[in-house]
Amino acid sequence: MKVKMNVQTAYHGNLLRAGKEYEIDEETAERWVSSRLAEEVLENSEDE
Repeated sequence: MKVKMNVQTAYHGNLLRAGKEYEIDEETAERWVSSRLAEEVLENSEDE
């Protein structure tokens, strides 16, 4: 799942910066979104 970070945090040894988008596992992403640490990025499906 792709998220845009609202805060800076470390995740699996990587520094995730606020305001940038990252691909992370769905379970973690859902927790972060519900905690307002991140926002879900909705991707446009232009492949159709």
